[in-house]
Amino acid sequence: MSTPSGPGTTGPTESRPDAHASRPELAPGGDEGTPGGPGSVGYGAVFAVREFRAVFAAHLVSMLGEVVGQIALSVLVFRLTGSPLLSALTFATSMLPYVIGGTLLSSVADRFPARRVLVVCDLVHAGCVAAMVVPGMPVAALLALRCVPAAISPVFSGTRAATLGDILGEGDAFVLGRSVIRITAQTAQLAGFGVGGLLLAAVSPRAALALTAAALLGSALVLRFGTRRRPARRLSGGGAPPATAGRCPLLGDSLSGMRRLFADRRIRALMLLSWVPPMFVVMPEVLLTPYSDGLGLGSVGLGLLMCGMPVGAVASEALVGSLLGPRARARLTLPVGIAAMLPALGYAVRPSFGWALALQVLTGCGIAYSLGLDQWFFAAVPDELRGRAMTVLTAGLMTAQGLGMAVAGAVAEFVPVHVVAAAAGGCGALCSLLVALEVRRTVSGPARIVRLG
Repeated sequence: MSTPSGPGTTGPTESRPDAHASRPELAPGGDEGTPGGPGSVGYGAVFAVREFRAVFAAHLVSMLGEVVGQIALSVLVFRLTGSPLLSALTFATSMLPYVIGGTLLSSVADRFPARRVLVVCDLVHAGCVAAMVVPGMPVAALLALRCVPAAISPVFSGTRAATLGDILGEGDAFVLGRSVIRITAQTAQLAGFGVGGLLLAAVSPRAALALTAAALLGSALVLRFGTRRRPARRLSGGGAPPATAGRCPLLGDSLSGMRRLFADRRIRALMLLSWVPPMFVVMPEVLLTPYSDGLGLGSVGLGLLMCGMPVGAVASEALVGSLLGPRARARLTLPVGIAAMLPALGYAVRPSFGWALALQVLTGCGIAYSLGLDQWFFAAVPDELRGRAMTVLTAGLMTAQGLGMAVAGAVAEFVPVHVVAAAAGGCGALCSLLVALEVRRTVSGPARIVRLG
């Protein structure tokens, strides 16, 4: 079982089968479960934890490597085939298998020690990328190799997210730790595209892929020697000993965990709140290429538009995490989650480049709603399901975004791009409002007296 050792704990604490019932749940606008009182612990306190610094370093190195590797693989496939479709499939195969891994492999995050899961996932990913470097590798094999890391990625992300609770505790430090991971991912994406472009101007795509494999190996080493070994989190089905847990088939265990998660109305509502806003937010973003073409913008203008949302996300999350405490962040969660789609309504008037860039930045600012949502979700999930819950959450997020991209692209074949973008904003705000109302309804017991929103 897990042994939290982050801020707010005086030593290892034993997780109990009834922990879900006894652990206070943070209601919207509340501060229950926040160690150290209602104030924010601050990003500095998060980085003061040695284990978190190791997780952060591994994440930064692997993210940069993955972004560079994604660009390199796309270029390599295009050079081998001359096909834009196959080149685009290198990006699609990095998202579509998420639902497979999140559904069939989610119990891995709780059945095995977290450090082992993280290191093995990094090593498998590095092995797949290294195989891509082999000269003469068929394009079909390259795409298949790209699917494997995508399938295990939700397991890795879910395990890491659950482990942050062990490292940082269950309060505000956990929320800010998750925030740092998101900020790093957005920043690494921006930097990775620039570095990847410069790198591919100097070396071949296969050489860039080799550097990606080396970065993933480095991440595995940092996690292996920079984090503590903890026992497997999960005791089968609510408290059976580890020996019994090992006899439960992996697939059945994963599906059983999903049924338990979705049977809980509160968890189900919070998952929807994690998935619905991002699904609609990406719709205008995926249409930026045809929209910029309609404005007569070149590749530089398109690149700036693509940077708008990550810049807004990094800035807003860093400011909200630094300047606001847990109570203020919780109160912002539902309004910001709904408002994230509203800037897209501006596309109805076919804005010029400057206004479109401003709309993208404002949309990116909506990611700040995740800070309060993380604490609610972590408090709602039982300890023994935490790894699986985070895995399913990640897989659902990627699947929802992929679905949103596909729907936007399909509709834009028949409807003007600016109309699709604006409609996505309106539909997204309405759907997010319905989900937010469901989240409010799931606040139980005395927590309802806390002022919502």
